[in-house]
Amino acid sequence: MTTLRNSALAAAFDRASGSYDRLVAANPGYHGQLRLSARRLALPGRGAGLRVLDLGCGTGASTAALLAAAPRARITAVDVSAGMLRQAAAKRWDGDVEFVHAAAEDLPCPGAEGPFDAVFAAYLVRNAADPDAVLRTVRGLLRPGGRLAVHEYTLTGSPYHRLLWSAVCWGIVIPAGSLPRGDASLYRHLWRSVLDFDTAEAFRGRLLRAGLSPVRTAPVTGWQRGIVHTFLAGRPGTGTETGGGGGEGPGQDAR
Repeated sequence: MTTLRNSALAAAFDRASGSYDRLVAANPGYHGQLRLSARRLALPGRGAGLRVLDLGCGTGASTAALLAAAPRARITAVDVSAGMLRQAAAKRWDGDVEFVHAAAEDLPCPGAEGPFDAVFAAYLVRNAADPDAVLRTVRGLLRPGGRLAVHEYTLTGSPYHRLLWSAVCWGIVIPAGSLPRGDASLYRHLWRSVLDFDTAEAFRGRLLRAGLSPVRTAPVTGWQRGIVHTFLAGRPGTGTETGGGGGEGPGQDAR
C-alpha cells in the first residue's frame, strides 16, 4: 500500500474535512498534546508582538493550541486543503488569526511571507513529498534566532510501538474514518505514512541537516508516548553555534 501525496492527499483531506473534528475528538489527549507542544515553544510575553506561522493548520486544532499558549501573537495559519481550511476559518477566533490557502512547498506566498518569530508544524512534515525541502523552507521563513516546534508521529523504532500503532489504526481509526461515506483512504494513508516515516532519532538528524538547531526531542503523554514527539529547534542567530541537542530523556520531557 502506498501513501498519498500532493493533490491526491489534499483531495483526501477535503473529503474528510466535514467529519475530521469528530474523529480526532475521540482520540484521548489529542488536543492536550497539541497544547503541550505549543507551550514548549516558550514564546515570551504570551506572544506579544510576535508573528507565528501555523504550518499545516488543518481544521484549526493547532491554531487553537497556539492561541492558548500565546494569545497575544499574530498567527498566520496555512493549509493546502481548501476543505480543512474552510472548517478552520468558520470557527470563532478570539485572537489575531489569518488563514491562507497554500502548500508548504509554495511558501513564501502572499499573506504568508516571513520572517516569522516562530513556526509550529503539527502532523505536516511526514505528509510532504519532500520533507527536507519543507524544512529548508521553514528555516528560510524564520528570523535568525526564531523558534520551531514540530509535533509529529515519529515512532521510537521499537516493535512494540509499531504494533500498537497498527492495532489502533486498524481496530479504531480506519473503521471510524470510513464513516459516513465509506472512504477510509486518508486514514489508511495515516497508518502507512507513520510506519514509513522517520523514527524520532532519524527526524532529529533531518532537522539538523536542514540547518535547524539545536534540536531537543520531548515525548507526549498518554498512549501515544513513543509514537508522537515534540521536536524543538530553530534558526541559529548571529554567533549561535549549530548542532548539539540531546535525544529523548528525563531532562527533555518539559511540562
